[in-house]
Amino acid sequence: METLESELTCPICLELFEDPLLLPCAHSLCFNCAHRILVSHCSTAKPLESISAFQCPTCRFVITLNHRGLEGLKRNVTLQNIIDRFQKAASSLGNSSSSSSVGVGVGVVSASSPNSPNNESRRCHQQQQPPPPSRLSPHSVSARGSPAALSLAVINANSAHHANGIVASNGNGICGTGGSGGSSKTSSSSVTASPVPSSAGTLAMSMEHQQQHQQHQQQQQVATLPPHLRALVGCQFCEQDPPREAIKTCVTCEVSYCDRCLRATHPNKKPFTTHRLVEPVPDTHLRGLTCLEHENEKVNMYCAVDDQLICSLCKLVGRHRDHQVTSLSERFDKLKQTLENNLTNLVKRNSELENQMAKLIQICQQVEVNTAMHEAKLVEECDELVEIIRQRKQVIAVKIKESKVMKLRKLAQQIANCRQCLERSSALITQAENSLKENDHARFLQTARNVAERVAMATASSQVLIPDVNLNEAFDNFALDFSREKKILEGLDYLTAPNPPCIRDELCTASHDTITVHWTSEDEFSVTSYELQYTIYTGQTNFISLYNSVDSWMIVPNIKQNHYTVHGLQSGTRYIFFVKAINQAGSRNSEPARLKTNSQPFKLDPKTAHKKLRLSNDCLTMEKDESSLKKSHTPERFSSTGSYGSAGNVFIDSGCHYWEVLLGASTWYAVGVAYKSAPKNEWSGKNSSSWVFSRCNNNFLVRHNGKEQLLEASLQLRRLGVLLDYDANALSFWDAMNAQHLHTFHVSFLLPVAPTFMIWNKSLMLLSGLPVPDFVDDCSEQQLLDGIGVGGGGTLMCRSQESPYVLSTMKGCH
Repeated sequence: METLESELTCPICLELFEDPLLLPCAHSLCFNCAHRILVSHCSTAKPLESISAFQCPTCRFVITLNHRGLEGLKRNVTLQNIIDRFQKAASSLGNSSSSSSVGVGVGVVSASSPNSPNNESRRCHQQQQPPPPSRLSPHSVSARGSPAALSLAVINANSAHHANGIVASNGNGICGTGGSGGSSKTSSSSVTASPVPSSAGTLAMSMEHQQQHQQHQQQQQVATLPPHLRALVGCQFCEQDPPREAIKTCVTCEVSYCDRCLRATHPNKKPFTTHRLVEPVPDTHLRGLTCLEHENEKVNMYCAVDDQLICSLCKLVGRHRDHQVTSLSERFDKLKQTLENNLTNLVKRNSELENQMAKLIQICQQVEVNTAMHEAKLVEECDELVEIIRQRKQVIAVKIKESKVMKLRKLAQQIANCRQCLERSSALITQAENSLKENDHARFLQTARNVAERVAMATASSQVLIPDVNLNEAFDNFALDFSREKKILEGLDYLTAPNPPCIRDELCTASHDTITVHWTSEDEFSVTSYELQYTIYTGQTNFISLYNSVDSWMIVPNIKQNHYTVHGLQSGTRYIFFVKAINQAGSRNSEPARLKTNSQPFKLDPKTAHKKLRLSNDCLTMEKDESSLKKSHTPERFSSTGSYGSAGNVFIDSGCHYWEVLLGASTWYAVGVAYKSAPKNEWSGKNSSSWVFSRCNNNFLVRHNGKEQLLEASLQLRRLGVLLDYDANALSFWDAMNAQHLHTFHVSFLLPVAPTFMIWNKSLMLLSGLPVPDFVDDCSEQQLLDGIGVGGGGTLMCRSQESPYVLSTMKGCH
């Protein structure tokens, strides 16, 4: 019965076919479902009669309608007869007391659907008065209200053009297949044996799982409802008005039943034994969300393009028909996983924020403690200053009083002397006036002579009466001037760390093993001392990480001047320096500065020069001279005919070294390096112990171990730069005037090497002990190495191309 029932199920409503139409593609469809498809295509300004075509939901075949519309399609009478017989057989197996509208299994028992055109009058009557609870059979409600039902039909219809079979499902999850052009009726065995697309099967399983998941959620929602809501639920299956009070709600059917209707609709036999019954719950709490575009249609899909919940009709005939959709369970799992991940990250972030907040709170507490400590220190220091001022005030006041007493004592003594002198003078004046009144000449001469002498003496002694204390300058030695102290007091503040010093690159100097660093400071008077730190620059761009590696830094502390010379450095090496200004409040660092030592200086070694080469007195210039004096033969001297060469007087076994050769008008020379063991009776580069850059007339080449490679270089090359980076196993040649790289040897040096020079015409001049130029330092290794290699314990890299000159014309240089 269940297998037959699945074959008689409409792919849209998942009910037994009701008034089925026979489509031109040989599939069948309920008249009501076809009508709903047409209605979904209509708009407010577009009548239903204007719809002339729609797609078969099973095979997507376009069904063309004539002027009669759906009435112009043939009725599938045979299928309707089979359904009628099936319903009668199912009814005979059920309870005889149930009404004729009750069906068995999952079929529709009522003669017409609630949405059928034949029931328009009844629907209008229901709209005029409060509608009673639904009187549909539980199976009809289950099939039509199931959120997975229509979505399965849509998914099966969408996958029809990908496979030979279409998967359909009813509310019990029974699947069937049908060809794209034939009948969809198959037996139970054909269902399991027919080829079903894996994606459709997976989606069907997902939809069944989704339905079970939603039912489980509904049960959980019901269990959390308050008791007063459960008691207000009426039976949705009763014929009487008002309906009786419901005692149970079937989660599977999504219908609430009273005791009588529950016994009539849910006999104790399959499939009703699998239905889930819970306490009564209102319909609004049980049913899912409805579609915004299609009324009374539950959302059962998710549009991934618009990020929106949709129903089956939205995918079949709506604006989402060409969009990618997923099942609610799949989207649920994905969104739930995303939300869980984000929630985990949010919880982790909250934990980090809590830790950060705890640290901030701890810092705030520490700030409070430090503030209280500094405030107490400030009060203490100011009190000490006030006490010092008070004490000094007392001392100065005592000094002023002592000076006052001393001066007043002197002035009192002078006043007493003046008073005494004034009394004597007054008596003398009186005596002199009496003498002037004497008219007798003899008597006057006798008395006036004595008086005149006394008056003369008194007049002479009056100069001694000048005061010892000047009234205008009485306290010059006690002048109070606290202007300097006032400025100091006005400048009372926290002692701060000095501003960072600045290294003056233009003032810094270097030799091959020393660098003198100069710097300036804006707070020179507040700096107690300087500290110089330096390390070898390894090309690391992250200065912070380089600075944190304390082990690699050399420190020179307690520097009192604004310059310092560092000795014992490696030749031709770049260093990083920074200066730290220090006082009692702390220290601050300067910006790092990169400074380089010069290359190792050397000269031409007369002991190695060929007997037909003439060296200058400073051993920096070599010139070919056939008339040169005959020199004694030594093992280290270049001796072979044609090997007019000389070596430098230094052997290099570490560091980075750069020298230049002024070529002048010479057109035949070779410049490079060689081991001490390199043969002196053949050209440099002819053996495995030497590497040279050479010019033979108008051709430039590099040579090692007898292998030669042509290079592209300007005939106006007058200044050849040679960079030997022994630690990096590289020997590079440069056009120093044009800052152009010519060639690089990559050699794993095993022994110390010496610079080597050969000449066949004109002269060469050596410039050594030079700093490495910036254009050499800034050129990356990848830009330098862009050629092909020849042997010799390393990779020979150059910018040249293969040339027949290597095989033919090169012999002219031998």
